[in-house]
Amino acid sequence: MPEPLDVALTEVRALLLDPALTRAVAAGRRRGRHPVVARAELRPVRLKAGPRLQIATSDGTRPYTRNVAPGPETIQAIDELLAEPFGNWHVETADATLQLRVTKSGEAQVHRAATSRPVATPSGNDRTKEYLLDPGDPIFAEIGGSAAKRRQVDAFLRALAATLPDELTGSLRVVDLGCGNAYLTFAAYRYLASRGLDVQLVGVDVREDQRRRNTELAQRLGWADQISFVAGTIADAVVDPAPDLVLALHACDTATDEALARAVRWEARWVLAAPCCHHDLAKQLRAHPTPAPYELLTRQGILRERFADVLTDALRAGLLRVHGYRAEVVEFVDSQHTPRNLLIRARRTGSEASEQQNAEYRELVDQWQVTPRLETLLSAAEEAAA
Repeated sequence: MPEPLDVALTEVRALLLDPALTRAVAAGRRRGRHPVVARAELRPVRLKAGPRLQIATSDGTRPYTRNVAPGPETIQAIDELLAEPFGNWHVETADATLQLRVTKSGEAQVHRAATSRPVATPSGNDRTKEYLLDPGDPIFAEIGGSAAKRRQVDAFLRALAATLPDELTGSLRVVDLGCGNAYLTFAAYRYLASRGLDVQLVGVDVREDQRRRNTELAQRLGWADQISFVAGTIADAVVDPAPDLVLALHACDTATDEALARAVRWEARWVLAAPCCHHDLAKQLRAHPTPAPYELLTRQGILRERFADVLTDALRAGLLRVHGYRAEVVEFVDSQHTPRNLLIRARRTGSEASEQQNAEYRELVDQWQVTPRLETLLSAAEEAAA
């Protein structure tokens, strides 16, 4: 529920002055107002001169860092930051985490959670089980999802955190293609907003009933201004303006190719896609004789299916590279949670592919006599644009 902004900021101030403070970030802006800096990050540090509060600010181009002494100097610095019209505050202490977002009406949406405590491992040692989103976060009471699903989403968010640059500030347009029940959609918004980003997120799913259900959920969470949903296919759903970041979690078979193709056409800066099922190339492999000397790879049915998985994702990564992306395929969650645990992670560089990169891709598809669906989609898009 919305709270008075001055009351919420008073709570933020108390946490910032708490000796247990570990980190805080202020970013974004309130409607119609602009803070003097785009982002501020606060954390306690210990220098030779003693404990200090380190404040790192950025105007969007150049960072500036200062270390302020405890007492009046720290209080003044914190009060000056709280007076700025930031749209988001994220504060972490040893005991609690607070996330504050200023609504368009000037009220505060606040989420409070306890900091995760150490848990015992089988070896008897204590370790902290860190989640990017606390499993007790109230959003899970709304969006549901099994423990396994939450682990998958948390692992996906960790890969996202490793992909986006630490210095990223300002607005971020995101689309979740094939969002289904929108577990990832809502979790991604929660995480990205906690980084102080001004996030506008669109979830796309082919089912109209899912669109209605997810829209109602966004309204209950108070995020209807930031998250919207569209009913349509991955290939054709209207998303405007084009996103900076494209997500796709377990889009089945060639739906992953459609997601990657749209990301390329949008010239999205970042792409994260976790494929699910690889029937298309598996079928093509069965239709042609295996090139020598690789008959042993495809003689056994189960090996042929697994090889088709590897070949599909290798060609997807190769095509992304040809179209101006730096792409890698990584494992984003342990296979005990899901056998579909690979992630295609790509960052747009805009560089033209070299002759060698084009030749590597072409030699592989020619040798195996396959036509990846992603290649067909991208070729059709290029012909339409010509």
